[in-house]
Amino acid sequence: MTSNLNASKTDDDLNKERNNDLSQYLTFILDGEIFAFSVETVREVVEVPPITRIPQVQEHMRGVINLRGTAVPVMDLRRKFGMDVCDITINSCIIIVSAGDDGEAMGALVDSVCEVVEISASSVEPPPRMGTTVNNQFMRGMVQVGENFFILLDVERIFTQGNGEVAIESDLTAMEAMAGDA
Repeated sequence: MTSNLNASKTDDDLNKERNNDLSQYLTFILDGEIFAFSVETVREVVEVPPITRIPQVQEHMRGVINLRGTAVPVMDLRRKFGMDVCDITINSCIIIVSAGDDGEAMGALVDSVCEVVEISASSVEPPPRMGTTVNNQFMRGMVQVGENFFILLDVERIFTQGNGEVAIESDLTAMEAMAGDA
């Protein structure tokens, strides 16, 4: 009797393949639209503490927060994406992400955080060329979940300058250079 080496896949094998196609995303709201970061880039979500402004940085940089003794730069994603600015509310949060070559902690100020969802890589569509409030260079893609479209954002493109250097570093370097010229 010969054994069948090409036996059909078990249910466990099929489930493992399906799970390999799934990624988790943290969803959040900005100006009534649903956005998401890959959970692989998210360190934590914190309530909005006092934010210390840094003079002469780009408008979308809100300042820094003290996160357990470490100064973490905070970017206002509404301002970064050219949306109307609104007041911080009880639902506002800062999503702490890892960005840049060194995995530096950066904060993203958002209107509210929703939930973690699993999204199949095969269901992600390329970013549209127009018609969104967000520059598509910051988007990894879009996905429809139920009745809602989620805009999947690329943390590296939002928080770095394309060269692995965190965006706020250039602002701080410019400030230091101006201080040296004075």
